[in-house]
Amino acid sequence: MDDIVEWLNGSSYLKPLSSACKMCAEGSKMVILITGLCPANCFYCPLSIEKQNKDRIFADEWELDSENDVEKLFLETKYIGAKGAGITGGDPLIVWQRTEKYIKILKEKFGKNFNIHLYTSGLKNIDKIKNLVDVGLDEIRFHPDPKEWNDMKKSKIKDAIENSIDFNVKTAIEIPVLPDKVNEIFNLISWADNKKIDYINLNELEFSETNAESLIFKKYDVKDDISSAVFGSEKTAYEILDKCLKSNFKIGIHYCSSSFKDGIQLKNRIFRRAKNIKKPYQEITEDGTLLFGIIESDNDISKIFSFLISAPNLKDKIFLNNEKNRIETSLEIIKNFEKNKNYKSFIIEEYPTADALEVERIPL
Repeated sequence: MDDIVEWLNGSSYLKPLSSACKMCAEGSKMVILITGLCPANCFYCPLSIEKQNKDRIFADEWELDSENDVEKLFLETKYIGAKGAGITGGDPLIVWQRTEKYIKILKEKFGKNFNIHLYTSGLKNIDKIKNLVDVGLDEIRFHPDPKEWNDMKKSKIKDAIENSIDFNVKTAIEIPVLPDKVNEIFNLISWADNKKIDYINLNELEFSETNAESLIFKKYDVKDDISSAVFGSEKTAYEILDKCLKSNFKIGIHYCSSSFKDGIQLKNRIFRRAKNIKKPYQEITEDGTLLFGIIESDNDISKIFSFLISAPNLKDKIFLNNEKNRIETSLEIIKNFEKNKNYKSFIIEEYPTADALEVERIPL
């Protein structure tokens, strides 16, 4: 086995590296939350309150109206210039027919090289994995219970994993790195290597609004003041990589740091979307967010817009956003309204995502 490759933002790996991970680093993997339903009930599950245990569908931050709302699915693929998709949950096997449908339509629309990987606990509908492979699934990542890591021979999903190895699909395991579980995780990797599983992905454990109480109960703490990562998770991951290097395993092992997810994967995906959806009056920041000016009023904004657009110097330079009940324009133009007390004018920064999350607004 080659030396440990120090990759991006604290992420490291032992070759080979999954194609899905490479695309995530580019920001070219669309994340499809196919459902929030899941049978596993993991204490560290980071899924938000709005999604956890709810049957909702999202293409990145864009919620689909129903499973037949494929137009948004295709548009989001276009907006981020996606080369593939990661289907997650919840557990996609809970809604295996929906998952099968999405894999099939994405492959038909974007071609066989559109890489699709999927995460599952492997607890339900494991007999349907072959159906998903038959319509084009490229990689499946299993999520075994931590109680089973030390002895996968007794695992409830051992057979599902072993059967998948015989299918025409890359087979992987993905788990969070629980601090001080070096031996348990090493034993899991040793079993996986012996079974000729392709990859194992080790995620830095993180606090979220839904798992914080459980992690605190187990005496976990944050790594530092600016991170949601758990103290000791990264250290444990590096110990495991060193131990695996000395064992000359053939399995690909990737440690995915919290800062890799935020500072590389998410940031690059946001940049890709910003470039594709940016309006002429908006500017892209170094973080991939959008900067522009807005005008708001307690009065009828459409009437204000009609009045302003009649001015020769503003024609084709201001735009009405009916959905948000505001007028939008460039940073240069908005400064003309700085001292106008008839309107509320702001410089705002927001994400180029479907939810257009506002980061900051500066009143003028």
